[in-house]
Amino acid sequence: MWKYCLKKIVELAVVLLLISFFSFAVIYIAPGDISSMYISQEMTDEQKEAVLEHLGMDKSMPEQYLGWLKQAVKGDFGISLANRTSVTPQILSRLPATLLLMGTALFLSIVLAIPLGLWSGYRKNSWVDNAISSLSYIGMSIPSFWLGMVLVIVFTAKLHLLPSSGMNTVGVNTPWDTFLHMIMPCITLSLGNLATFIRYIRSSTIGELGEEYVLTAQAKGTKGSKILFHHVLKNTLLPIITLIGMNLATLVCGSFIIESVFGWPGIGTFAMEAIGKRDYPIIMAYVMLSGFILVIGNFAADMLYAFADPRIKRGIDSSNGR
Repeated sequence: MWKYCLKKIVELAVVLLLISFFSFAVIYIAPGDISSMYISQEMTDEQKEAVLEHLGMDKSMPEQYLGWLKQAVKGDFGISLANRTSVTPQILSRLPATLLLMGTALFLSIVLAIPLGLWSGYRKNSWVDNAISSLSYIGMSIPSFWLGMVLVIVFTAKLHLLPSSGMNTVGVNTPWDTFLHMIMPCITLSLGNLATFIRYIRSSTIGELGEEYVLTAQAKGTKGSKILFHHVLKNTLLPIITLIGMNLATLVCGSFIIESVFGWPGIGTFAMEAIGKRDYPIIMAYVMLSGFILVIGNFAADMLYAFADPRIKRGIDSSNGR
């Protein structure tokens, strides 16, 4: 098992290195010149050369990449071109708001998907299954930004029930006010994951209900609800572990459109502003954070999968023993 973990850690490091290189290369070959943000026509040639040297742009691309990588490993992603302040503190100050919103949305989608998916699979081809499946198809088809705008129009502009943007009302900083601001963004974000999770859980439930251990339990007269929640549930959740790991990058960095729609003060809104201003240091930090969360999520999913499924764990141990 330890050899398996070590192998995964090495793979994680290699993937992160590749992500950093290709993201740096994309920024390097992008149209425009970062030095134009610092150099003016009034500068002398010596001053221009000094600026290029300070930015490291007098060196080759590999040398620039290695210099940037050394600082990035230390947590230093440079200085913002727009506000001339360090990038890392700006991202860290906005990360809690993003984690609060995305974590709540993911929790909501999992809590709702488990009973709906199990019941849909258990009542296959019934009106309950058809209704839940229809709702999941609709949830997978609706663009999240469109749903967000519809919610704002209905619940803010028409009904005046919920605030449309921000994390808190000006001058109000209470948990209840934050909760009201989170309702529409959470619904918008959770709907897509909810629909996907329901489909996977339903499919897994239908497959597990045909297994011998379920048939044996039914033959013994075990109630259907007990079979679902004590026997089938554990095995149907295994694919969800992988999905959650793959969605962690989206959880933290992939919802910038939703944050922009609702004016949520997270790193998604921050990244959108940076893209509009061509603030390359912030864009690079955003890409690296997204890639880091993605590989860490996949690594955690692999580990949880191995511990949750004894068959996988036995396979790992036997392969390490050869």
